[in-house]
Amino acid sequence: MLFEDSYQTIAEPVEGFFKDKGSKFYAYAYPIGTEAEAKDLLAALKELHPKAVHHCYAYRLGQDRMSYRMSDDGEPSGTAGRPILNTLYSKDITNLLVVVVRYFGGTLLGVPGLINAYKTATEEALAEAEFVTQYMVNHYRLTFAYVQMNDAMRIVKEMNLPVLSQDFQMECTMTLEVRTTLTERFIARCDLVEGLVVTLES
Repeated sequence: MLFEDSYQTIAEPVEGFFKDKGSKFYAYAYPIGTEAEAKDLLAALKELHPKAVHHCYAYRLGQDRMSYRMSDDGEPSGTAGRPILNTLYSKDITNLLVVVVRYFGGTLLGVPGLINAYKTATEEALAEAEFVTQYMVNHYRLTFAYVQMNDAMRIVKEMNLPVLSQDFQMECTMTLEVRTTLTERFIARCDLVEGLVVTLES
């Protein structure tokens, strides 16, 4: 099987809403790239909704099914975070966080009711979303002497690589975005040019 370096996520934050027996469920979906982003967004929502009884969430990063986190935040186990996460899996989207904020309406919904509420609120938010294809990339720094500019630019042009930054002095540097699936080909091309130094940016 070929390594796939593309994935689906959402273009920008979206919101959804679901109500059942007086309980209100506000869903917020955000595109994210790191766990730290997820934590910051969650903290911001807790400030926005200080009176809510639950802030349940799930997020997924990367393409494997191992990079995720979820929380029922006091709801019965498996009734909130898992339905949110399963919705992300069923739509095959990643690199996003969904938080569902609940205001209790006075009537218990029971386990099936809770699962349905968190799942539906998540679906309502995602129904508003524009789905986009993103690519897994690495950033490489190319270092070369000014006289090798043409060789370097030829590789960039032929491989259609986005240039993130460049500095052309006596010694030149360029930072390039390279899709994961093109990495080997890119490094092999650079190795053919003497004096072209490739460094992976952290």
